[in-house]
Amino acid sequence: MTLTTKAAPTERRVLELEAQLAAVTVERDNLRLAYQNLQHELELMRRRIFVAKAERLDTAQLELEFAHKLAALDALGRVPELPAAQAEDVTPDGDGAGSGPSRRNERHARTKAGRRNLRLSDLPEERIELSASSFDGDAEPIGWEESCRMAWRRGGFVRLVVARAKYRDPGSAAAEPTAEPTIVTVPLPPEMVPRSLATPSLLAHVLTDKFCDGLPFHRQQDRAARTGTPLDRSTMSRWAEEVGSTVGATVIEAMRKEALRTAFCISTDATGVLVQPIKGGDQPRRSCRRAHFLVQIADADHVFFEYMPRETSAAIGELFRGFSGYVQADAKSVYDLLFKPPHERPPPENDDEPDLGERHEVGCWSHCRRKFWEAAITTKEPIAREAVLRIKRIFDLDRSWRNRPPDEIKSLREEHLRPHIDAFFDWVAEHYAEVKDRRGLLRTALGYAHRQRGPLTRFFDDGRLRLTNNHSERELRRIATGRQAWLFVGSDDHGQAAGNLLSLVASARLHRLDPEAYLRDLFRVLPHWPRERYLELAPRYWATTRMRLDATELERELGPLTIPDPPPSSE
Repeated sequence: MTLTTKAAPTERRVLELEAQLAAVTVERDNLRLAYQNLQHELELMRRRIFVAKAERLDTAQLELEFAHKLAALDALGRVPELPAAQAEDVTPDGDGAGSGPSRRNERHARTKAGRRNLRLSDLPEERIELSASSFDGDAEPIGWEESCRMAWRRGGFVRLVVARAKYRDPGSAAAEPTAEPTIVTVPLPPEMVPRSLATPSLLAHVLTDKFCDGLPFHRQQDRAARTGTPLDRSTMSRWAEEVGSTVGATVIEAMRKEALRTAFCISTDATGVLVQPIKGGDQPRRSCRRAHFLVQIADADHVFFEYMPRETSAAIGELFRGFSGYVQADAKSVYDLLFKPPHERPPPENDDEPDLGERHEVGCWSHCRRKFWEAAITTKEPIAREAVLRIKRIFDLDRSWRNRPPDEIKSLREEHLRPHIDAFFDWVAEHYAEVKDRRGLLRTALGYAHRQRGPLTRFFDDGRLRLTNNHSERELRRIATGRQAWLFVGSDDHGQAAGNLLSLVASARLHRLDPEAYLRDLFRVLPHWPRERYLELAPRYWATTRMRLDATELERELGPLTIPDPPPSSE
């Protein structure tokens, strides 16, 4: 009896120690997992800062590692047979998702070897003749051996003299013979910036340097000073603000109304920009505040850069007010308001009509792949590496028929791509159920794909929809590369004007127009143009109607203007 009494506390003590050991083990495992997650996040941050940002993996190694999986994927859907010419255009890497050497080899193959023949270039020619004085008079010249080289002649400012004729009014002398005759001077034509030193060509040159090539105004000021013609950057800033506001209220407004009315799909993304605080009074010195530029690409017609002091759902909803169609964006929460039914949206703060547009979300497979790539390079998880390989196969298949008509693309996607997509999301759901209670990059990647299945499969609705939103990010690079030089915008008004000018430059580049030549002619004709025909000055119509003003340099600046007939209506 005594032994039994003593044994009971011993057993309880053993059970308590086992429970404590289990709790300590769980705590140790959680700490170890948290430490591993911190290591992965640190490695990912180091790669983002110090390593090239290209999302590349060794695709050959992936194909060897998952050879059996590739065979199973190939059995899902028969790969369509391609014409020989089109099959040669298919590269093994995806939309920004491959290893890269294939595209570089393709570019090198298209480049002819050997020295370029400058005689085929449209360049002005100067000639230098070299003769030997020792042979003059003794030898008969029989010809020249010519070679071409490339030289540079610096351009610069030109003083443009505007001579306005003055007339003696004969009517005044006839009315009063003793009175002094009235002198009448021909008035100046309307100008973009009245009473300004700048002509349309100078405005276009300054603004193209800033918003196309990323050259800030203070560097343009230094360059102008080196040519002996001082040009103050505050003056250029005023030009940019006034011109940007003018085109925003005219051409950009007409482009925007057309895009919201007729666009099939608008792709969008945003990036940050710093805004300089306004100085004045007794306010203490403050740092720059953060604002945003939102890019909108309306089909293949227009590109818009919209300045937003704050990136909020209300601000983005206002930019899409009245639009019905597809919107391609990432899964950022500020876009959620766009895809709610009209009756679930909050009423407008002002007296405007409620937004009745119905929009459908289109996801971006590059964003989905990026999360798996981050997990693959940091955690080395086989699941993440397999996901990258699966998405690569999806990109390869869709690229193989990208040059075909939209109806044919839609049917090919349904026949050959749908099995791969369904298998991918079933595979994601299976593995997400295993890791959803565990923090880490792999859970983040699987969770993103699992939650975004609807938007990521929206491209099956129409052959015109794209798998990725990469074209929006490429347009945002204009902001990202430019702000490394000009750092900030001067105010909200400057930001809005800069967005309007960036929209014209990007739209001109979209339609393969020279931005400087387009802006030069636009600034000349815009003050004369009828209000109801502003849309004809958009780069889309400028390119399709081949509007060119063939005149001398003086006539380009201030000469007579002939407004061309409007293009035929698309209806």
